[in-house]
Amino acid sequence: MQVLLIEDEPLIQKSLKRLMEKRGVDVTAVSSGKEAISIIANQDFDRIICDLMLQDTTGFDVIEESKKKYTREDIARKFVIITAYTSQQVHDKAAEYGCRVLGKPFADLNAALDIFTLKED
Repeated sequence: MQVLLIEDEPLIQKSLKRLMEKRGVDVTAVSSGKEAISIIANQDFDRIICDLMLQDTTGFDVIEESKKKYTREDIARKFVIITAYTSQQVHDKAAEYGCRVLGKPFADLNAALDIFTLKED
């Protein structure tokens, strides 16, 4: 299983990467939206976990760019937005793409990891 993790907070990125790798997942981790967009254009992933508020762009901008490669159904299946800002507006925008939103900190880390690693869909 291939996962792209887009998270600009080093501790969160390192921790999530390590936890997913312990589950046997191949994780590519980046901290910039622009870097993620370039990687998405050239590689395929089973799941793309994207922080909403990145330093150079937003997770929704990454999704918009991903529309060049993926259908709406692909985006809904692949993308999980993670954010500390779980407002109704964020949920409404995510619903337009059909993707999930998980609030940080995660209420249940194991449940979040199940979602990230496609153990629960």
